[in-house]
Amino acid sequence: MQNTAGTGPDAPIDVTPLLDDPYTAYAALRQAGPVHRITGADGQPAWLVTRYDDVRRALADPRLSLDKRHATPGGYRGFSLPPALDANLLNMDPPDHTRVRRLVVKAFTPGRVNALREPVRRVADELLDAMAERGRADLIADYAGPLPITVICDLLGIPQDDRRDFLSWSDALITPDPSRPGQMKEAIGSMLEFYTGLIAAKRAQPGDDLLSDLIAVRDDAGADEGADEGADEGGDRLSEDELTSLAFLILLAGYENTVHLIGNAVLTLLDHPEQLRQLQRNPAELPAAVEEFLRYDGPAPLAIRRFPKEDLEIGGVRIPAGESVLLSIASANRDPGRFLEPDTMDPGRDLSGHLAMGHGIHYCLGAPLARMEAVTALDALLARFPELRLDVPRGALRHRRALRARGLISLPVAW
Repeated sequence: MQNTAGTGPDAPIDVTPLLDDPYTAYAALRQAGPVHRITGADGQPAWLVTRYDDVRRALADPRLSLDKRHATPGGYRGFSLPPALDANLLNMDPPDHTRVRRLVVKAFTPGRVNALREPVRRVADELLDAMAERGRADLIADYAGPLPITVICDLLGIPQDDRRDFLSWSDALITPDPSRPGQMKEAIGSMLEFYTGLIAAKRAQPGDDLLSDLIAVRDDAGADEGADEGADEGGDRLSEDELTSLAFLILLAGYENTVHLIGNAVLTLLDHPEQLRQLQRNPAELPAAVEEFLRYDGPAPLAIRRFPKEDLEIGGVRIPAGESVLLSIASANRDPGRFLEPDTMDPGRDLSGHLAMGHGIHYCLGAPLARMEAVTALDALLARFPELRLDVPRGALRHRRALRARGLISLPVAW
């Protein structure tokens, strides 16, 4: 790949190498320059930032907005969602971001996450029990996928019968089938109808779950006519769209990132049998290992797209206001300027400052839960199947072809 930083939108880099062999492609880009023009998944040009120091600074730079209203008119088209699903933390700047995050952060306190550890282990053991007699399984479909969806659905109070539908909807959003152009629109419509009905049901009959708590926050704060237009500065109030969007975001992000984290971690261990044996002997080392899995092959290669509120420079490259900026977490976490021998998987390294969960005010809200789920899932799996091995040739495995998610389509294993 050649560095095209500063050449303008008429010569963007094709993203195919980033889909086929991302870490090799990112290494070439880092060496060529700090910022590059690429053609995004939407067909529009974007600025890709690849080096650790630049990515870390940009993640915390208030001049880079998540709000699509700062995008250049006619430029970024993006992910088309109705307002009732789009009013979420991934599209907000302060003060709205501060207000909404403050309301939902209580769901992910250390105490609440620790209280979930035992139920998560119980679900993991049940899934492994179901797999055990077969001697083989697709670890994504049979374990890494069902575990986080069960945990998040329990957290939100989503009935058991509705969970299978959610899996098909989320797959349609994360990796849409090019041969079915209407699939994503149908999934969005179904999800909106589902969340609207679920919120109405929980209003009528609240439960002991996070969604009921959020509904209470919305309603008890005085849902008068002005409440739907937003909140007073510093007030604790949700609009109806924000409430629906929060449920959508918690469920989708809680599922997608964790399933990919678990799947990528297991594959990394199968690729590094000495590390696999070390963790089987010393499961207390799993928390540190999960941090290295996040750095080495994390589930989110890119941070949420940002838009400069004003002309600015990143890595010495001038970026005009309103243009799309993509911050490559995957590239930053493999930057040899920050991590010694970054392409080596080493749980014993200094992992302070890795960016897999973000940095600054948009640091991943569900990070404590994702970490706990990954540690628990790996602990249960390695203890149950000490002879775990791949059930297909390594070259037969395929990752999802997406810039925004790094995860396996399937992971056939045997024991």
